[in-house]
Amino acid sequence: MTIKRIWHGWTTAENADAYESLLRNEVSVGIEAMRIGGLRRFEMLRRPLEDEVEFVTIMEFDDIAAVKSFVGEDYEQCYVPAAARAVLKRFDQRSAHYDLLEARTY
Repeated sequence: MTIKRIWHGWTTAENADAYESLLRNEVSVGIEAMRIGGLRRFEMLRRPLEDEVEFVTIMEFDDIAAVKSFVGEDYEQCYVPAAARAVLKRFDQRSAHYDLLEARTY
């Protein structure tokens, strides 16, 4: 069963470009370098809000065992490197995990 791991982080408008760059060039590259078996996809989303900018990451894994190989037995714990914590205003302390029931392409 495919698992979607979803996490949210928020930053100021002033720090949004810096965080996006960090997410693209360090965080995602670092995760890729881990060569996690069962990690299939990593998506990054950005949305401006009134007084902050929201980022969402969606990681797709083959199963919970693959998620655990990424972050350990406490698989809901967030993965936020120190450099990212420095520019984020706030973030989810726990990631949410969903079973993918169906995906349709139109």
